[in-house]
Order: sequence, then C-alpha cells, then structure tokens
Amino acid sequence: MLKQLYEMIPTGKVLFCAALSGLIPWTIYKLNRKLHEYGDPPWKNGNN
Repeated sequence: MLKQLYEMIPTGKVLFCAALSGLIPWTIYKLNRKLHEYGDPPWKNGNN
C-alpha cells in the first residue's frame, strides 16, 4: 500500500518544473507592472 502511494509522488524534476511554470509568468507580470509604473507617460496614467 505504501509502495503504491510512494510511486504516485512526482519526481523532484517534475515538481521543480511545475513550480517554474508558475513562477516565471508571475515574475514577468510583476516586472511588466513595475516597468509600466515608471515608464508610462502622464496622459496614459489612470490616476487623473
């Protein structure tokens, strides 16, 4: 029984790639938000 459960657990490589598949887009999203915060012209800013 325990052996079957142990075989169902993904390998470390799979877990690492799964974490990267969420971390990379989130990092790009945050970086893009910061770039727009500092680089957008005043007329494009929605805080008027």
